Amino acid sequence: MTHSYSTADTALLLVDVLNDFLDDNGKMASAIGPMVEKTNLKPNLHRLLEGARAAGVKVFFVPHGFHEHSFDGVKHVLPRWQGALDNKVFWIGEWGSDFYEPLRPIEGETIISRHRSFNAFEGTDLHEHLKAAKIENVVLAGLTSNTCIQVTGTQALESGYHVTYLADAVAEFTEEVHKVALEVSYPAFGHEVTTVDEFLKAVVQP
Repeated sequence: MTHSYSTADTALLLVDVLNDFLDDNGKMASAIGPMVEKTNLKPNLHRLLEGARAAGVKVFFVPHGFHEHSFDGVKHVLPRWQGALDNKVFWIGEWGSDFYEPLRPIEGETIISRHRSFNAFEGTDLHEHLKAAKIENVVLAGLTSNTCIQVTGTQALESGYHVTYLADAVAEFTEEVHKVALEVSYPAFGHEVTTVDEFLKAVVQP
């Protein structure tokens, strides 16, 4: 890795680190759990978060969230999103949409308004918070590899940020789709694809 990450202008975006994904009792846990286990996601995310905090990297929590009116006025609702509505996945105000306990925000960390689509910039205050914090480097981790992580990263790229994907801090429902994200999507839509440890080594003070 040749890029360095100044704590003055780097943001770690932790996307959808929510109970419905990561807690054993979450509504999506049985579907995504095998890949979460195979990728060692939980300990990797924990190491990433603790390392970023210790280094002084700005941490932004980027949660999904649905309610009964999430897609009012949308004529063509994606079946996957309709299924989430029907099953009240990431339902705002319920336990499943809360942050997974080992990865909860602490005082001083930013919680972005909830996104309804894969793009965490769409309809949220993410861009405003990044601009207010004078962020240049966006580093993505969380769930899922080929949807919210990849799409949010693509929008960050289009918006002019330097984009980094952490290959060992993401997971998908299937190994095939996860592999596409890591080997095809991330190199196409990001400046760097690296690991938790390599990223933390590259953090520098201004």
